[in-house]
Amino acid sequence: MSTSKNINKICAIFTLIAIILTALFINGDYFGLQKTSNVKEYETTLFDTSFVHTIDIQMNDWESFLDTCIDEEYTNCSLTIDGENYSNVAIRGKGNTSLTQVESYGNDRYSFKIEFDHYDNSINYHGLDRLCLNNIIQDNTYMKDYLTYQMMNFFDVNAPLSSFAYITVNGEDWGLYVAVEDITTSFLERNFGNNYGELYKPDSTGNMGGGMQNKDGERPEMPNKDFTPPNEQMQNKDFSPPNQDMQNEDFTPPEDANLPDDMQNGFGRGNKGGGMSSDDTLLVYTDDDYDSYSNIFDNAKTDITNADKNRLINSLKQLNNNENIEQVVNIEEVIRYFVVHNFVCNFDSYTGSMIHNYYLYEQDGQLSMLPWDYNLAFGGFENSADATSLVNYPIDTPVSGLSVENRPMLAWIFENEQYTELYHAYFAEFISTYFDSGYFNELMTKTFELISPYVEKDVTKFCTYEEFETGFETLKQFCLLRAESINAQLSGIIPTTSDEQKQAQDTLVNASNIDISTMGTMHDGNMPMMRKQQ
Repeated sequence: MSTSKNINKICAIFTLIAIILTALFINGDYFGLQKTSNVKEYETTLFDTSFVHTIDIQMNDWESFLDTCIDEEYTNCSLTIDGENYSNVAIRGKGNTSLTQVESYGNDRYSFKIEFDHYDNSINYHGLDRLCLNNIIQDNTYMKDYLTYQMMNFFDVNAPLSSFAYITVNGEDWGLYVAVEDITTSFLERNFGNNYGELYKPDSTGNMGGGMQNKDGERPEMPNKDFTPPNEQMQNKDFSPPNQDMQNEDFTPPEDANLPDDMQNGFGRGNKGGGMSSDDTLLVYTDDDYDSYSNIFDNAKTDITNADKNRLINSLKQLNNNENIEQVVNIEEVIRYFVVHNFVCNFDSYTGSMIHNYYLYEQDGQLSMLPWDYNLAFGGFENSADATSLVNYPIDTPVSGLSVENRPMLAWIFENEQYTELYHAYFAEFISTYFDSGYFNELMTKTFELISPYVEKDVTKFCTYEEFETGFETLKQFCLLRAESINAQLSGIIPTTSDEQKQAQDTLVNASNIDISTMGTMHDGNMPMMRKQQ
């Protein structure tokens, strides 16, 4: 009898515990509990990387839509994704300067943004609200975006998911694209849970208007789109974005750079007029005035309040003063981000001269960086003719244009010996697990076999199939040589800073047998930016 009573008591206790746990799960936000992430079904559907997905865009007047892509206005369409039909979906052209670049190529191969819930908030793709279809412009490898996101996710960075998708329009072939998870609500829920923080995309290059703009919000007149860029022999006498030797923070392009007058001072710090960079996009603390951070707050991707603004400014102030780093920076996340970012040498970014193409995430005053837009990685933005200097790019001064000290989100790593050692340790881990293990070689082999038939039949591609083969092989060689150099930098054989490398040229890994431009650069084709007109 007593045994029976004890069993009943035990059952009652477990029932009570179950009820409490259920209440906590359902009302977790109320009790201050946070989920670290949410599994999304689209992770294993569209972003399954074992095959090339198919997306058919159905639209009555496709040609008229293409004519207005540069305006970035949404148009209604239907989609069929791997055999699943979605109606009443929104599509628009996507890009910054790439919109005008596509226009200059004349083949209408724009990147697209898909909003499943634009017209009807009940529509989504297996939990995905927005999707980017990247056109792989100026990337003969077809791999720069895809490979970088694969590296980021492999190394536990909160990065977009990606896969390859072959696009058709009304059943007719269009081309091979990279499908990328947009950094928006579904991304935030997947990585940070339902109680996620605030998201910003700092930018002063006029990206809100679909291409580069001047300080008055107007797209500047560019050189003749039929102009063919000069060859690499003109690299030393004509303007190109600054390299690692041009660390002067007051740098401005030469007078013959052929940039519009109101964009000439956009390369230095302190610019508030919509040029190439500004203090706030550098994440420099200036004062407590909201207007001093307009390029951050005006590009908020979540609804923000004055309290959110105050919290972010306070975090930037501490970051710039190198105070309470553990509280204001997600140390592990940011270091892992910069390990991969600095490996791929992407200077169309926070570590380049334009200071954009990154997301800033803040939660409870703690900051982290989220990766975005790597089609000009692996030296594509620099248009470097010297593969050896790029392969050996120093991991402790991994910037172009301004110095490391001018980038607070990066500078803290090198202002503290403990953090520098942690950065080096993570770099060693990345090289060991991704390259020394053979993982990279296997990935590249499988990916080439996967996408090469689709590249060959791609009717709108920006390069020939032979150029793709060459670019792909160059990318593979570049990454292996870069891994070799970084191993040597970590072991002390090669210096880790640009000043020291100048004095130790004989220690560098020789990459003179590869041509960086075969991978594609921002000066490919009839690209009308930053070149001297003849």
